[in-house]
Amino acid sequence: MLPRSSAPLSATLTARVVKAQMDAGAAEGDSPLGRVWAAYHAAAGQKKLDVETLELKLDDAILKEMPALEKNLSLLKLLAGVAPLMGLLGTVTGMILTFQAITLFGTGDPKLMAGGISQALMTTVLGLVVAIPILLLHAIAATRSREIVQILEEQAAGLIAAHAEGK
Repeated sequence: MLPRSSAPLSATLTARVVKAQMDAGAAEGDSPLGRVWAAYHAAAGQKKLDVETLELKLDDAILKEMPALEKNLSLLKLLAGVAPLMGLLGTVTGMILTFQAITLFGTGDPKLMAGGISQALMTTVLGLVVAIPILLLHAIAATRSREIVQILEEQAAGLIAAHAEGK
């Protein structure tokens, strides 16, 4: 059973569960597809339900699933953007220290400049080391989230078509 508020890291697990339910032809339980199909069965049980109303009810069910599927994606995106900026801040600070050393002691002793240059390079590297994996994780989680929403929309369209044919 999946929690309703799936984090980006569980988007792959949620996608697997949804795809397995599609392959089985039945979506039961606490999953996005199960909840959309439950909304269909609840709506289809009403007498004289027109296709437009059914479509609105299924769209509403899908919209309710989207926040859980997209939860924390913006945080990942923010962290991926801030990490290189923090590295750049460290780079600027290190270069300021280097220029201060040059101003005070001249360029005769490279050891005096090495500390500032080292700080500048290390913070740049650390910012990139943090940003690159987070950016990749965000891309994977966003793709999985979109895949799940597309599956939900396809299934809803199929349910609406089957309902329209049955009338």
